Amino acid sequence: MKGARIPTSQPYPVQAGMNTEDAKEELRRAIRAARNNRPAKQRATAASAIADVVSAIPEVAEAGVVGLYTSRDTEPGTGELMRQLAGRGARVLLPVLGAGLARDWADYTGTDDLLVRAPGRPPEPGGPTLGQDALKLADVVIAPALAVDSAGVRLGQGGGWYDRVLTHVRPGTMVVAVVFPEEVYDAAERPLPSARHDIRVGAVATPADFRRL
Repeated sequence: MKGARIPTSQPYPVQAGMNTEDAKEELRRAIRAARNNRPAKQRATAASAIADVVSAIPEVAEAGVVGLYTSRDTEPGTGELMRQLAGRGARVLLPVLGAGLARDWADYTGTDDLLVRAPGRPPEPGGPTLGQDALKLADVVIAPALAVDSAGVRLGQGGGWYDRVLTHVRPGTMVVAVVFPEEVYDAAERPLPSARHDIRVGAVATPADFRRL
């Protein structure tokens, strides 16, 4: 990505001398604000495109079990991707949030079963939970992000949930972060702040394309 044109809409409020956590929070605020301003029609179009892009990734197309997530309104939509994966017979595992940072998973059994089960949480399946180790069953993992850079650094929401979750992925399993096109950063020009505990991803998908990192 070195030398690539930086999107004019790409926020980067990181200043020299900022500590890592402050830089992350500034970026989160800026990216969330941009997402909140995205028109609903654009989000719907992006969700359809994401399903097509991600489904075509070889590791996803061949996967028998996929670790996925239910998107919030302002995130790149995953609903159509879920339906496509289940429609071809893949087993789809979705996060279930317990108290605090408790981690669990359950099977996707259809959109009718996806409900907001507690305030502030994304929709979750209501079936039996499978335990945090269930993610080891996944042949590929699709993870949410606010931004990703070309070195594989992933900026999450700030709770650390996915950094803990991804430690349960089988070695060698591809982890794909999903973001909007302007949320892919050139690590040579605009590196994302990262800490030692942050788990890097191996690929990024947007409504426009897919690339390995």
